[in-house]
Amino acid sequence: MAKLYFRYGVMGSSKSANALMVRYNYEERGQRALMVKPALDQREGERVVNSRMGLRYPCVWFEELEQMPPDEIKGWQCVIVDEAQFLTREQVHFLTELVDGLNVPVICYGLRADFSGHLFPGSEALLAWADIIEEVKTICWCGRKATCNARFDANGTVLKEGEQVVLGANDCYIGLCRRHWKEGNLGPDWKKAL
Repeated sequence: MAKLYFRYGVMGSSKSANALMVRYNYEERGQRALMVKPALDQREGERVVNSRMGLRYPCVWFEELEQMPPDEIKGWQCVIVDEAQFLTREQVHFLTELVDGLNVPVICYGLRADFSGHLFPGSEALLAWADIIEEVKTICWCGRKATCNARFDANGTVLKEGEQVVLGANDCYIGLCRRHWKEGNLGPDWKKAL
């Protein structure tokens, strides 16, 4: 029986790398896994899921998945969605239909909360509807578990207000433990991490 998975983690926790490795594992076993991400995330400028480790693989936009006929979707053994926090509630509902109606497993990777500690709409819906919720863990600069996404400016000031979606990577986001996120403390070597 197919399930809907939500694997969440903070920035820098290797969510995309994990998604790409899962896709590779399906391929290695002679099965097909469809890589998908929302068209909102065009940081790479092309249809590709990219990890900071250098792993890359072509993908389709989520909006294209929504237009696929059911028989085409059933031809995939798994659908893997990267950057799932950018999905709408309705798009997450669509994923539940793939799982429940077409019996296709769906594995979503994304952030749980934004830089200000608020849930993304896609993440909120996945937390409500996913069959299995798993954390992709990483650590803060201090060695504690990182649970918060910090957005920072060029001066190293941690920002707590602004637009919910500002696309970026290590140049403006870092995972921190709750204590250092609340303090706005990027650590003594934050510039070296850029």
